[in-house]
Amino acid sequence: MNITQDKVVELEYVLKVDGEVVDQSEPGEPLIYLHGHNNIISGLERALEGKAVGDELSVTVNPEDGYGEHDEENVQTVSRADFDEEEVEVGAQYFAQADDGSVMPFTVVDVQGDEVTVDFNPPLAGETLHFDVKVLAVRDATAEELEHGHAHGDGAHDHE
Repeated sequence: MNITQDKVVELEYVLKVDGEVVDQSEPGEPLIYLHGHNNIISGLERALEGKAVGDELSVTVNPEDGYGEHDEENVQTVSRADFDEEEVEVGAQYFAQADDGSVMPFTVVDVQGDEVTVDFNPPLAGETLHFDVKVLAVRDATAEELEHGHAHGDGAHDHE
């Protein structure tokens, strides 16, 4: 069975940026996703289209097909008083609630006195991503998975 729209795919992967491993699946814990539902970055999803169990591939994903370009407008300076924590550290990740109620992650990039510079860009924005991938399994999605728009894996399902 080949990877196409509405298939549940299990794969092992290693993600490198500038030759350094920044993420990877753990042994025995593959990434499981529903193909064609924007569950993974578009560049990787397109490269997997038509592949089958046992296929191994190396994929380079440019920023526009990954996490987007780094946008300087997403870097802002806020007041230290906006943080509940006594200690605000560079590199720490936090979450802000937008006016529409959605939650947006951000990273602290600088702390100067009472000013904190934060970056709302995804951590890998602007980066060229290099994936080494092995397809472990491909199956038809269940009706429930299609309704929910994501894979459930191992029959377990939990919306937290």
